[in-house]
Amino acid sequence: MQQPKKIKKVVIAGGGTAGWMAAASLSKLLGKAIEVTLIESDQIPTVGVGEATIPTLHIFHRLLGINEQEFMAATNATFKLGISFEHWKNGQDKYIHSFGYLGKDCWATGFTSFWVKGQQRGIASEIGDYCTEHLAARRGRFAVLPSRDLNHAYHLDAGLYAKYLKNIAFTHGCQRVEGKINNVLLDNESGHITAIELENGHTVKGDLFIDCTGFRGLLIDQALHTGYEDWGHWLPCDRAIAVQTDCTTKQVPYTRSIARDAGWQWRIPLQNRTGNGLVYCSHYMSEEEAKVQLLANIDGEPLNEPRVIRYQTGTRKKHWNKNCIAIGLASGFIEPLESTGIHLFQRGIIRLLQMFPLNGINQTDIDEFNAQTKFECDNIRDFIILHYHLTEREDTPFWRYCKNMDIPDSLRHRMAHFKAAARMFKKDGELFGESSWVQVMLGQGLMPEQYHPIVDTMSDAELEHFLSTIKGNVSKQVDNFPDHYDFIQHYCKAANV
Repeated sequence: MQQPKKIKKVVIAGGGTAGWMAAASLSKLLGKAIEVTLIESDQIPTVGVGEATIPTLHIFHRLLGINEQEFMAATNATFKLGISFEHWKNGQDKYIHSFGYLGKDCWATGFTSFWVKGQQRGIASEIGDYCTEHLAARRGRFAVLPSRDLNHAYHLDAGLYAKYLKNIAFTHGCQRVEGKINNVLLDNESGHITAIELENGHTVKGDLFIDCTGFRGLLIDQALHTGYEDWGHWLPCDRAIAVQTDCTTKQVPYTRSIARDAGWQWRIPLQNRTGNGLVYCSHYMSEEEAKVQLLANIDGEPLNEPRVIRYQTGTRKKHWNKNCIAIGLASGFIEPLESTGIHLFQRGIIRLLQMFPLNGINQTDIDEFNAQTKFECDNIRDFIILHYHLTEREDTPFWRYCKNMDIPDSLRHRMAHFKAAARMFKKDGELFGESSWVQVMLGQGLMPEQYHPIVDTMSDAELEHFLSTIKGNVSKQVDNFPDHYDFIQHYCKAANV
């Protein structure tokens, strides 16, 4: 029996955020054991609109020893404490899905049960009053404190972030080869990739290949024909138009997601500009209509021509196939509604580092990698579908479709469980926890009919004291935070602002 081939040379196809995240990680953490080469063409622009993140990025930054202040100044970053969802429920509403945790749980049930009874008794205020990050987002206040958990994320310039990571990769020995990919060479017996041919005639050989070529998936799809699982029937938006504008107001510590006739609009505040975009379904809106709607709903002067991005929501049937691993948009795309793109790049990289096949690729690792990735992607998919399906809107054909569409059984079960008794359980490996699901379900109008009976061991007076104490502590913490904008000027002001 032939022994597996040891992995000595790793080739990353494609740059951008995903490519340079992979290059920086592999070079710094495994650079003494492997050679890392990244192929990137100066002729091919990156998508580069993934400008909002979630708190899991702290894990990645700790691995690479990244200094927060330095990174934020280098990428024109601001703080993000959550997302403001506007007009999603009925066209007139607004709620925030914040980071952090709601209230206090007990061994038998989460805080939501206490809050539901408090609502029924008229002694509880809105759910966000019991979460520090939620209240801080609404008040526009924030500070990084040594004693606090890292429940914040960032708005950042994706192009500058890739450049920042590129410097880390180069420092730890990564080689960059410039060129456009012309052909992917396969071994006739195993079907594994052996090398990548460039248009300039250069050939880059390797043992393990990471596909970061974006939606095209030049290695994972065009060379290895891995297949794609289409989620368009659940997530019908298939276009985005992006434009940057100058700043007109002080930056707020949250992303805005504003529901429109056939999709939604984002606003992402950076230190030096605002990122704007319209995600929409081409079945219900033309490209020209989308451009008009986006440009009619921006603040500040446009800094560039609106750019159209076409995509198909879904995921590869395998994210690791033979000796190729897809990272970034090459692995699939779940639209950016909850800013999970960079998180999934990071998870794929960390998962690879944990299972790195230094002594040779084996099918057991491949199967485990793919199973873990599928579980995580399915969970995120369900969470995104929830925003569209759980709505009262029927004012446009798009929203009527979303409200009445069939949904995955896993999501239907989760919604029914919450509605019946305020129950929400997070399984190992899922990204979104109880606080996230609760905030979106309540924000979209799903109120539990019952609460856990253990709450009734408290008298109404005890429950009111319990709720008011948590609310008071949250308010005191936020009162001690400075203004978000003022803190950025002191903590991480970018040189070009």
